[in-house]
Amino acid sequence: MDMIDSITDVLGQDGPIARHLKGFAPRAEQQHLAEAIFSTLEKGSVLVGEAGTGTGKTFAYLVPAILSGQRIIISTGTRHLQDQLFYSDLPLIKKALSSGVSTSLLKGRANYLCKHRLERAMRNPALLDEKHQQHLRLIADWARRTTTGDIAEVMNVPEDSMAWSFVVSNIEFCSKHEFEDLEDCYVHHARKKAQESDIVVINHHLLSADLALKEQGFGELLPSANGFVIDEAHQLPDIAAQFFGHKFSSRQILDLARDTVGEQLHEAPDMRELRDLAQELETGIRHFRLAFPIEPGRDAWVTMKDTAAIERELERLTILLGSLEEALAEGASRGKGLESCHKRALQHAETLKRFVQNPADGEYVHWYETFRNGFSLNMTPMTVATPFQKAMEAMTSSWVFTSATLAVGGDFSHFSSQLGLEDCRELQVDSPFDYRHNALLYLPEGLPEPQHATYTSAIVEKIKPVLQASEGRAFLLFTSYRALHEAERLLEGQVDYPILVQGQMPKRELIEAFQAVGNAVLLGTSSFWEGVDVRGDALSLVVIDKLPFGSPGDPVMSARIDHMKRAGGNPFFEFQMPQAAIALKQGVGRLIRDVTDRGVLMLCDPRIRSRHYGEVFITSLPPMPITRGLDEVQEFYQSARQVLDEEVAQS
Repeated sequence: MDMIDSITDVLGQDGPIARHLKGFAPRAEQQHLAEAIFSTLEKGSVLVGEAGTGTGKTFAYLVPAILSGQRIIISTGTRHLQDQLFYSDLPLIKKALSSGVSTSLLKGRANYLCKHRLERAMRNPALLDEKHQQHLRLIADWARRTTTGDIAEVMNVPEDSMAWSFVVSNIEFCSKHEFEDLEDCYVHHARKKAQESDIVVINHHLLSADLALKEQGFGELLPSANGFVIDEAHQLPDIAAQFFGHKFSSRQILDLARDTVGEQLHEAPDMRELRDLAQELETGIRHFRLAFPIEPGRDAWVTMKDTAAIERELERLTILLGSLEEALAEGASRGKGLESCHKRALQHAETLKRFVQNPADGEYVHWYETFRNGFSLNMTPMTVATPFQKAMEAMTSSWVFTSATLAVGGDFSHFSSQLGLEDCRELQVDSPFDYRHNALLYLPEGLPEPQHATYTSAIVEKIKPVLQASEGRAFLLFTSYRALHEAERLLEGQVDYPILVQGQMPKRELIEAFQAVGNAVLLGTSSFWEGVDVRGDALSLVVIDKLPFGSPGDPVMSARIDHMKRAGGNPFFEFQMPQAAIALKQGVGRLIRDVTDRGVLMLCDPRIRSRHYGEVFITSLPPMPITRGLDEVQEFYQSARQVLDEEVAQS
């Protein structure tokens, strides 16, 4: 029996996974994907594989990764998924296979506590108020118990607490540790363990940071590996663009100013001018923000760079940053804290100079973003295909890219072109769920075009009777906050079900509340289109207000569209439509999450029928019956209730 047969058996009816996992159901689609992944790892080749919802792609790559006998790095989209994979899925598969492979979890430096910085933070004057002191005490108490230093273990200090930025590992500070200090360094321990492990679980941000360093010839963050498995691969192009680009932000400079004050008090109390210059720089940052429009937004840098206020405040900011850098150069010899601050000031000054002086030559998109109290100046590469390929070629590794949403109408070219993938195998395995019987696609009639002023009120009127038929239990997904809040106002007092709205509470708590209530209606935007898993009767209706085309006002999208036009391409069919189709597939993926789930997908956008490209969106979705009549929707729910009643009676 060859190894491919063995992998199929492992995931089969009588295999070790079925014996160890209660309720495990063998799926031919999962076995097919696992076979392809093992073959890819064995040959050292590249696979792009889409796995429909319910395939079980996590097991489909963990089994061949473990059985390959190779060193494999697995990258996931978020730190939450990373923790789930490492602490839940991977131990289960290891136990089922009686495998002794060594595993480790590796995150970016800022996810780990630095004991030296915690000690300094306890004395920092910027953290003297009671709230910050309480957070520091909780962190210090945890620090005495932790073995990993991973701040995800701390549940009683908010993620956005200011205290975290003072206590986590910092590249400039921590790289100056004496050799003997490394025994006390959680980052060092995590990387050392990764170097010695067979399987390392990381996330796309760390992967992209490592690839960007390799592409620039500056070393590496990750251990060498025989193979890479990229889960949630559809997220990678946008995340990689952040790391192959450059950013200058108010948060970076305020952190520098704050750290300078703390280090000056500790290492050079006589250098009062450092504190004064840091405070002047903080003021300069606030003045620069005030040179932009008051309302937060984002746009191309060219729209602002020649305005008098921006020119004046940019010159002032450059001088203030330069003055602090010069003063830090004098103080750098007083201690490694000030030496670190000096290095950061040099880097930030160079980034700002590069942003201002580098011409918009088509390689980068120059754009800005403003927040209520801050800003960022960004240089995003027009495409990451070339640097990504250069980084990939520097490693002789196999690559597996997998997700539930990579193909558009069965075509993978959009995803592959974004990363410059050419010589690769493509595989699409459908969802094992019975969409033909358990789902219904409802395309309501009589709606105006999406740009019409009455569009949101019109779709709300269409949604109300469907909510009655579904008895709540619905996600209403919107492409903008404006539409979400308008729908919230229109639905208030008009439906008999609890309404939950994005922003009322943290996302995880909102989902838990939705499941606990059982018949709620949740209104959300883009962050609820993916990564949300609600199984069972609590969710039986997903409504999508519009086809999720990117905003033409987005500076990065606008620049890429213009770039493609100049190159003779068709940006709508080559870029905008594929991006929208993949986003739509993510939203639709919220509906059916288990074999017994039943539900209706309501696509309100009339362009799905009136435009010739609508068929591409339909063919990208799982195959399900389509209706334009409300009566069929009502009949579907009546039938679903009858089936549920029968199942309850039989049980």
